Amino acid sequence: MENPEQKHQRRPRYKGTHPRNFKEKYKELEPEKYADTVEKIIQKGNTPAGMHISICVKEILDFLQIEPGQTGLDATLGYGGHTLEMLKCLQSKGHMVALDADPIEIVKTRERLQKLGYGPEILTIHQLNFANIDQVAAEAGPFDFVLADLGLSSMQIDNPDRGFTFKREGPLDLRLNPEKGISGAERLKELTRDELEGMLIENADEPYAAQIANTIVTKLRKGVPIETTTQLRLVVEEALKFVPKDQRTEVIRKSSQRTFQALRIDVNSEFEVLYEFLEKLPNVLAKGGRVAILSFHSGEDRLVKKSFKALHREGVYREISTEIIRPSLEECNRNSRARSAKLRWAIKA
Repeated sequence: MENPEQKHQRRPRYKGTHPRNFKEKYKELEPEKYADTVEKIIQKGNTPAGMHISICVKEILDFLQIEPGQTGLDATLGYGGHTLEMLKCLQSKGHMVALDADPIEIVKTRERLQKLGYGPEILTIHQLNFANIDQVAAEAGPFDFVLADLGLSSMQIDNPDRGFTFKREGPLDLRLNPEKGISGAERLKELTRDELEGMLIENADEPYAAQIANTIVTKLRKGVPIETTTQLRLVVEEALKFVPKDQRTEVIRKSSQRTFQALRIDVNSEFEVLYEFLEKLPNVLAKGGRVAILSFHSGEDRLVKKSFKALHREGVYREISTEIIRPSLEECNRNSRARSAKLRWAIKA
């Protein structure tokens, strides 16, 4: 007799020829089973749902010059793509430490890397914000090489439950660690009009900061909820209704993107965290240790540049990158999310 608990469950049907909902994209969410489908999506210049394509891998490895037996740190584990390539360079000799604040994705990445043969004997993973690198270095350091990829991972952006993008309906959360702090929706309720305008300017260089801040605060005071990604996007749309019709769609898209970015940076204290990381960084590097930092926002890049230059003048770093290193045109064509990437590096004296 057939066990009812083992009865085959059909996947939910979706409208049209291709799934649009994140959870319906079962082939993309299981890349180990559907490698051909995933490769086709990548070849078209898109990122499969639930995946992240690492950026500037060649440029990073060329600079880090990793040798077997060294000790390294990936301060922002994410999907684990950069970590995997650095582990390959170690050739099973030495050790890697990897950090990530995201309790959801870190479990998946640990499992993925273990299946590839990278267990605790060669790789130690901590759920920890990279501002706390000094805690890790006390046990595992000093490090011969360090990488920090400051970008948001594609699997975080694509998952509507995380609320990182205005393009998909979901809760307005925006936290890298949903178990800590307050959501984006809660944060909006705390801010005054002036604070909100300042946040949009400082975190995203938003040209219509005053109009957007005024509309958000007015809506909230009237009791209109702004608790989902769609609700925030519609508020931005209403704030910009004065824009000429032929320009409005593109202006709304860019301002929505910047508004979500500004709120995400604020919710996660990303600039403060980066500043703390940069302050502690020289103390976790070995003599001659190398660090590469990949940023995707002008504010982040300015902080990295300023820190590297100051510490170079003080003699802490013997050499720093004088120019930004950018992804190749070929990489940008293959992965559109690489276009805003900026890579800088430093070598400890």
